[in-house]
Amino acid sequence: MKIKENTVVGLTYELKVSKDADDIESAPFSVEVRDEEDPFTFIFGQSGLPEKFEELLASKGQGEKFSFVIGVEDAYGNADEDLLITLPKSQFSKEQGFSKEMLEEGNFLPLMDENGYPMQAKVLKDLGEELLLDFNHPLVGFDLHFEGLVLEVREATKDELAHGHVHDANKAAE
Repeated sequence: MKIKENTVVGLTYELKVSKDADDIESAPFSVEVRDEEDPFTFIFGQSGLPEKFEELLASKGQGEKFSFVIGVEDAYGNADEDLLITLPKSQFSKEQGFSKEMLEEGNFLPLMDENGYPMQAKVLKDLGEELLLDFNHPLVGFDLHFEGLVLEVREATKDELAHGHVHDANKAAE
């Protein structure tokens, strides 16, 4: 079976990123590995990754290897300065589940948007009473280099399609 709309796809891959694919000094470095013990399983069309990722996987079958690069413009784009926001430190109190260590520069803060969906912000700078936070995706500004293997392709069940996610992969395989 080939990867297409309404199929469940299971992959292993290594994701490397680079700032400029033409610059030899900016060699890609690994940021994520999904192996056979922890494959990436999703309903095709609903991976949550850039559209180009799924477009490049379409028509591949179980057992096929893949290797492709998604450029910045088709990945997460370039940084949006409007997503650099200064907020009072008082919004990140111990009562709200934040520790002092979490507010250190370079850390990612687990947050929720106004609809209750999880999101994160990177602490760029401690400004004393305020923090400068970056709400851009962590991979903004990078080319994405994927190399992997298609482990599984099967029809999604009606329940999976209705719920928008893959149900227990072990039960689905039985």
